[in-house]
Amino acid sequence: MKAIHDPTGALATGLAAIRQQYQVPQGFPAAVLEAAARAAQRAPTAHVDRTAIPFVTLDPASSTDLDQALWIEQAGADLILHYAIADVAWFVDDGDAVDAEAWKRGETLYLPDGKASLYPPALSERAASLLPDGPRPAVVFTVRLGTDGTARLDGAQRAMIRSRAKLAYDAVRDDDLPPAFAEYARRVNAAEAARGAARVDPPQQEVEGLGEGRYALAFRPPLPSERQNAAMSLSANLAIAAALQQAGTGLFRVMAGPDAKAVARLRSTAAGLGIAWASGDDLKTLERRLDPANPQHAAFMLAVRRAGNGAGYAPWVPGAAPWHEAIAATYVHATAPLRRLADRYVIRAALAVASGATVPAEVEDAFQRLPAVMARSGALSGQIERAVIDLAETVMLQGRTGERFAACVTDAEGDSARIQLIDLPVVARARIPDAVPGQTIDLRLESIDPAKRRLTFVPAA
Repeated sequence: MKAIHDPTGALATGLAAIRQQYQVPQGFPAAVLEAAARAAQRAPTAHVDRTAIPFVTLDPASSTDLDQALWIEQAGADLILHYAIADVAWFVDDGDAVDAEAWKRGETLYLPDGKASLYPPALSERAASLLPDGPRPAVVFTVRLGTDGTARLDGAQRAMIRSRAKLAYDAVRDDDLPPAFAEYARRVNAAEAARGAARVDPPQQEVEGLGEGRYALAFRPPLPSERQNAAMSLSANLAIAAALQQAGTGLFRVMAGPDAKAVARLRSTAAGLGIAWASGDDLKTLERRLDPANPQHAAFMLAVRRAGNGAGYAPWVPGAAPWHEAIAATYVHATAPLRRLADRYVIRAALAVASGATVPAEVEDAFQRLPAVMARSGALSGQIERAVIDLAETVMLQGRTGERFAACVTDAEGDSARIQLIDLPVVARARIPDAVPGQTIDLRLESIDPAKRRLTFVPAA
């Protein structure tokens, strides 16, 4: 992590410009706030009492929009995950003002100086959020995990739950969590490897707000607690996906793998980075050996991310088998309804399927319309994230024009190379003749354009 020295306030000014450029919503229209305030007072009447289960949440310390609470029990050789998900649909009706605004937004947008939430704070950070300050309505999924890591949906119901603790990734202790938490994650991860999945989790380039107008730029690998918690969500989403697929309904998360040309380029990148890749091994075999703490491996993981075709959403189609290549399974998003619009409808479908009811027509209709909405919001989120990082890089390097920096080429096409500075968390492009992935090179910072958030590097003489 590198603190950003910004005496002129260029970062704050640049963030404001990014919000304007990408039309990031500032607050909510009055009618939406009023509707959310009324909805927040809605008394749960369709929820069974599950407040005796000692649920806990596990999130970044600063989070207040808490989608998930969990508890795990032993049932013979199986493990039972009680996974409580915020019951957003209880508060939001089809076609009301809150719903209409959510369809415009698609997902929560995050910037280091604040977020543009999918739902107003009266819901997303209070009434619907699974905070540990009183009972909350939730949808509780019961997921049975076998010794082989296979997850099955045993049931789903609306319930009142009470979180016992708001745990943070960077401070949680083993004894804060359910006793079987680590074993549950181990089984899920073992099942991933057995079915040939290969989730690539390189260190994320992030801009972090430190408070009082201070920021930092960092490459941050996932914490062990984050990886384990992700296994809970993964197992629930796999179990829900299987149930929906069997019932002939749903909205699935789909992704194709890199094509043959992209894999050939990745082989060149691996060779340049000094990563051994046997000719008989496929990409997934190599991915399972990568260590994000190794700089060469991390650079390659970023190259793999860029080589993929990207993930999207697809509704159930008769005779089709929706597939997510990285997860090597049929998969849905159902565990973050406060932050993603699509999840609210997948949860409603899962509730119907679990109870033997017909999926509501408005949910089936939403499954047809959501792929385009989520693609648009996902693209916007990615553009904003990249713009914020580009801005932070230019601010951090202010006053250093003309300096030399050691860099590593992580990807190249012709003379256009993507480079990563060795001593700073900066990724940029440079014009390098005959660039080869993996080569190290001294570059000179030729110019900085904060307005366009652009760094220009050239080979040092």
